Amino acid sequence: MQIPTSAPSLTERRPFYRHLYVQVLAAIALGALLGHFMPDLGKNLKPLGDAFIRLVSMVIAPVIFLTVVNGIAGMTHVGAVGRVVLKAMVYFLFFSTLALILGLVVAHLVHPGAGLKVDPASLNTAEVKNYASHVGDMSVTGFLMEIIPHTVMGAFVSGNVLQVLFFAVLFGIALATCGERARPVTAFFEALTAPVFKLVHIVMKAAPIGAFGAIAFTIGRYGIGSLVDLAWLVLTFYGTSLFFVLVVLGAVARMAGFSIFALIRYLKDELLLVLGTSSSEAAMPSLMEKLERAGCSKSVVGLVVPTGYSFNLDGTNIYMTLAVMFIAQATHIELSLSEQLTVLAVAMLSSKGAAGVTGAGFITLAATLAMVPSVPVAGMALILGVDRFMSECRSLTNFIGNAVATVVVARWEGAFDNTRWQQTLSGDVRADIDDRDTAVLVHTGDRS
Repeated sequence: MQIPTSAPSLTERRPFYRHLYVQVLAAIALGALLGHFMPDLGKNLKPLGDAFIRLVSMVIAPVIFLTVVNGIAGMTHVGAVGRVVLKAMVYFLFFSTLALILGLVVAHLVHPGAGLKVDPASLNTAEVKNYASHVGDMSVTGFLMEIIPHTVMGAFVSGNVLQVLFFAVLFGIALATCGERARPVTAFFEALTAPVFKLVHIVMKAAPIGAFGAIAFTIGRYGIGSLVDLAWLVLTFYGTSLFFVLVVLGAVARMAGFSIFALIRYLKDELLLVLGTSSSEAAMPSLMEKLERAGCSKSVVGLVVPTGYSFNLDGTNIYMTLAVMFIAQATHIELSLSEQLTVLAVAMLSSKGAAGVTGAGFITLAATLAMVPSVPVAGMALILGVDRFMSECRSLTNFIGNAVATVVVARWEGAFDNTRWQQTLSGDVRADIDDRDTAVLVHTGDRS
């Protein structure tokens, strides 16, 4: 298929209220007000947020499959797949470890739990047990085995992003090595991409409703007042995450030749959606579209973004070590250096696969504490009331971290169109996801 030679005219300005980020921002504000002044009604609106996240989850598997298969099938050198994955994993491992260490260091500097004198036996652990019951096999073998689906259709039915990615990579390589015989199949998948991404645009029209329901529930269920007692912990976490994004990732972006602030502006629609739903998964399809449109290769986007959603969880990692140290400080438990190193190692493993699902960070915290007996699992009850408010920050940090990682790996791989990047982020090419420019989003070609 030919790449369209012209984008929608910049003179075709839509009214401000038709922009997705304006609608989502208004929905967040209205939902917060409703949840605060009418908490009972706010709590009953939870299905709106849940329904929207399920709608997005419905389209994630085909988006990942088509993006990866088309990207790999268009590669001239299949060996580039392994090279991209290796570079991405090196990046993920380094920055995930850095995020864990940062959370640990900040906890030692700020001591967010030092002012509390809590007896773990006095805590109500009923709800904590509910989260802990979701902890599965956290061993390396168990995690790796989960990547392999029992059946091809099982990968799509389970909703496991890594299983879909695993099958898509193998199938893409198979198509690439079949040569001309695979051309009818690749042509079909390329044609199928347009209606699938059109479906994404249709689903995204419900984003303001989902954000409204999710925020109304959060405020109605937990209340702004729940932040008062643990405000220092919440502020510490938000401040640490902001430092990581603007300073650490900002430095990485600068070294890679782009501005973190320009990237954040470009992804403002998706960031507000993540804020409203507390789920980075809600914005995954749009993230993949926008990064490809801005100049990142289809194959790199298809490989790095889904993988990063399980292996590059910067916000979750900061939260994990900070929360463990907060509980230890609040219950006056001194952790030795070896125990803190154990926390780092366990958190690195338990955080994998936590992206996308609201509350998954709390589940992985339970998994970490279960393997670190020095800190009582019952201590999680201390932060249960504010975890939902920290979930937004976790998701935002994870989302931005994966966007930066994809651009950096694309540059490393030489699969990046810098001219298109500058044009898109400067506004010379429309940044809004719009039905009129679906073709521009879909058929950007592959530059790997």
